[in-house]
Amino acid sequence: MEVILREDIEKLGARGQVVKVASGYARNYLMPKRLAVPANDSNKKIVEQERQAHLRKDAKAKGEMEDLAKLLANVTVNISQKSGENDHLFGSVTSKDIADVLATKGYTIDRRKVELAEPIKQLGEYKVTVKLHKDVSVDIPVIVSKEE
Repeated sequence: MEVILREDIEKLGARGQVVKVASGYARNYLMPKRLAVPANDSNKKIVEQERQAHLRKDAKAKGEMEDLAKLLANVTVNISQKSGENDHLFGSVTSKDIADVLATKGYTIDRRKVELAEPIKQLGEYKVTVKLHKDVSVDIPVIVSKEE
């Protein structure tokens, strides 16, 4: 069955693209969640208008996030944690901890946008990527120091 995607779907396609999927997948998942519509001429016109509106909105959001990235480039996050021997932390520093410190500095960043492969468990200085937009990301230094 051919459908037109209304949203970007990972491993399937981008918004506005016509893709061929199993009819059960389209009927039971994509269409009820309003992620796709059947591929016909009237739906193609509607989806194209939605896509154009989304592109304008996305361009505006990208510009705002680029400005925020410039501000975040000058920010250093300092976190002090209790640690034991060999500079090993009791607990760990997670993306939520980093987002909380950024919030105290006036930057409201969702913790899911802070990209940590795994929690930080050692004292030291780290570079952490904050993905603000699909095309905009910024590396911020995170310094984990010993709590007195």
